[in-house]
Amino acid sequence: MWFKNLTLYRFNKPFSTDTEALEKALADFTFSPCGSQDISKFGFSNALGKKGQALVHSAENRHLICVTKEDKILPGQVIKEALDEKVALIEDAENRTVTKKEKDAMKDDITTTLLPRAFTRRSQTRALILPELEMILVDSSSATKAEEMLALLRKALGSLPIIPLSYVKPIEQTLTEWLQAGEAPQPFEMQDEAELKSESDEGGIVRFKQQVLQEDEVLAHLATGKQVHKLALHFSQSVAFVMQSDTSVKRIKFSEEFRAGNDEVGNEDPMARLDADFALMGSELIAFVQALHGAFGPMEQSI
Repeated sequence: MWFKNLTLYRFNKPFSTDTEALEKALADFTFSPCGSQDISKFGFSNALGKKGQALVHSAENRHLICVTKEDKILPGQVIKEALDEKVALIEDAENRTVTKKEKDAMKDDITTTLLPRAFTRRSQTRALILPELEMILVDSSSATKAEEMLALLRKALGSLPIIPLSYVKPIEQTLTEWLQAGEAPQPFEMQDEAELKSESDEGGIVRFKQQVLQEDEVLAHLATGKQVHKLALHFSQSVAFVMQSDTSVKRIKFSEEFRAGNDEVGNEDPMARLDADFALMGSELIAFVQALHGAFGPMEQSI
C-alpha cells in the first residue's frame, strides 16, 4: 500500500463525492479476470488488496482506490512463427502465394486459438483522492497508466474535472538554482544523485549517482548551460525521492524509522495495521505535497 511514485493532478472544481457514493459509482466498473478470448481486462478492485472488502478505503475524508489490469501474454514472435509455418504449408501444397488478406485472417485464427492457453500478467495502480488539497495522487511512474486509471474513474463518476499539476516557474529552473546554491530549502535536503540536461537540441545529458553534487565537476556542467531535470532529495528525514522536471515524483521510499511509527499497532489484526499505515502515509503525503507547493509554487491555473 505504501506509494512508490506520484503522478500529481489537481481538481478544477471541489471534489464532493462521499465514500458511499464513490463506492457505488466504482461498483459498476469492478475488475473481472480475462475470459478465454479476452486480451486484457481492467477495473476497480479492493483498495486494500486481498484483505480489503471495499473498493474505497476512506479515513479523514481521504479516499484510497485501486485498479487491477490483467493482460494476456501472447508474444508477437509466437504468432509470427505459427503464421509463417501455416503460410509455408499452403504455398507448398497449392503452389501459390498466400495473399495479405488471407494472412490477416489466418493471424486472427491463430490468435483466437492461442489466447485460451496464454499466460496472464496482473498489475495494480492505486490513487489517493485528497479533497482537502483538491488533488489526486496516483501511485504510478507512468503518466499513461495514471491517465488510464483516471479515465476509468471519470467514466464511473460521469465527470472528473482535473488537470496535471504544474507550476508557473519551471521545476528544472528551481532545481538548478538549488544545485547552484549548494542546498535545497527546508524541509528538503539534496542527496547524491542528479540528471542534467542541455536545453539545446545538440546538447547532451549527464547523470551523476553517488556523487557529491557540490563538486566542481558537477557545477561545471551548469556553467555550460545544462539544467537539473532530476534531483534526489529527502523530505523531513521521512521520505527519500527523486523530483523530476515534469512534476512527477519517482522512487519514493518511506524511511524505516517513519514506518515504525505504527509498530505499536502490531500485526495481529491485519486490517487495523493497514488502516493505521494508510492514515500515517496519507498525513505524510499531504505534508509532502504542501511542501512541494511551498518550494515550487505558485501553481499554473490552467494548461
